[in-house]
Formats: sequence, C-alpha cells, structure tokens
Amino acid sequence: MTPIAVLIHVQNVQEGLKWYKKAFPMAEEIYLPAFDFTLLSIGTFSIEIVQADAKVGQGKCGSVLYWLVEDFDQAIEHFERLGAKLYRGPMMLDQGMRMCQVEDPFGNLIGLKGL
Repeated sequence: MTPIAVLIHVQNVQEGLKWYKKAFPMAEEIYLPAFDFTLLSIGTFSIEIVQADAKVGQGKCGSVLYWLVEDFDQAIEHFERLGAKLYRGPMMLDQGMRMCQVEDPFGNLIGLKGL
C-alpha cells in the first residue's frame, strides 16, 4: 500500500485551500471540473481540502500526518509566518532528527520531522 491523499477538514473550503496553497508552495493546484473540486498535488500524493461536517469536524482528532522537511527550523518559521502555531515539541529523535506539530488556523495538526 502507498499513501495517496490526506483530507483536511475545514469550515470554509476556499479559505482552507488558499492557506494550504501557501503552506505547501511546491504543490500543483489541480481542478477537477466533474466534481467541482480542487486538490493540491505533490507528485503522486494529494492534499484535499474538504468541508467539515457532523461526521468529521475540523481540528485535532487524533491522527497527524508527518512531513519530512530538509530544514526543520526553516519549516517551522514558514508555517508560523502563515499563522500556524507550534502545538507540540520540538523534540529530539535519533540521528539528530527533530519532530514537532504545528496547528493550522483551522485547528488541524501538521507534523514535521527533519534535521
């Protein structure tokens, strides 16, 4: 199995999409007219900003996707400039790696790991 997508639940899809395009500038925006849906593609992986509802709300619900970053400190600064807040960490791992979680403006968590 290979991870293919992460769904990020938000109250306002357009605001969420705008923020995530800035947060992941390497992502290609792809519009799917048959579904009137826009996703952000990074290689074979997609970030899909979807409407929060009664079944799946926005915010911290237990699962956190971690992104491997080349420059850990720079990644934290990038997300903080966009309005994310450091939520947990940073903490040291083995071989000089560090990890943390940042909270996006919608209450969701983004995990970061790197040197």
